Amino acid sequence: MGKKEQMTAVITEQVCMTGDIYQMRIKAERIAAQAKAGQFVSLYCKEGGRLLPRPISICEIDREKGELRFVYRIVGAGTKEFSSLAAGEHIVVTGPLGNGFMTEDCTEGMHAVLLGGGIGIPPMLELAKALPGEKTIVLGYRDADTFLAKEFEPYGRVVLASDNGSAGVKGTVLDALRKEGIKGDMLFACGPKPMLRGIKEYAKEQGLRAQLSLEERMACGIGACLACVCKTTETDGHSQVKNARVCKEGPVFYAEEIEL
Repeated sequence: MGKKEQMTAVITEQVCMTGDIYQMRIKAERIAAQAKAGQFVSLYCKEGGRLLPRPISICEIDREKGELRFVYRIVGAGTKEFSSLAAGEHIVVTGPLGNGFMTEDCTEGMHAVLLGGGIGIPPMLELAKALPGEKTIVLGYRDADTFLAKEFEPYGRVVLASDNGSAGVKGTVLDALRKEGIKGDMLFACGPKPMLRGIKEYAKEQGLRAQLSLEERMACGIGACLACVCKTTETDGHSQVKNARVCKEGPVFYAEEIEL
């Protein structure tokens, strides 16, 4: 994990991709230079009543331009405020935060299977670019509004799933995995907890290793407040309890390290 920085960044782009899904790019050279797939940043609101930063996953890293791209959903007042900011405006950002995907554990000869569900899809794009070897990418949506799906196509075979069957396989990414008979050597996943729980069980059943990126409500984002702990299978040597901080030790864990 790189050394985190807090800085005032310039927004270089802000567009509505579809419905309540927005895309923001910021110029943050020092953060972009250190960031890796699976990490996140904390973005700060300008509205004084919203003191806590909002954790936003990194969708893409452009080290040449020194830019970070975020694709996020409006879910509350903070993200609503972010969506109203225009190119040329400034935003305070801290990052890179957390531990990202362990890409070094996936070698050239391995077949990686990437699974993204909902707003867990954006961080999988940088991962798809970063991983070597063959990749199958399974993306799960609510409906036919398949944001980002086309952008994954240069990096591997893309399989879609949707809750209502309007895009790809009807059901979850796990349903698509089974129905399409997708086989791989290692799983990488980001999405809601029920999805990750199912993938953890599937990985165990298939004898596969799986890296899971947890979506968790956070407060400080730097490991100080303990608002985002998850249960672990091993006792932490420092705290002597079976807990880990999603923002600090995570958000990415191997499936066997955590309880869901």
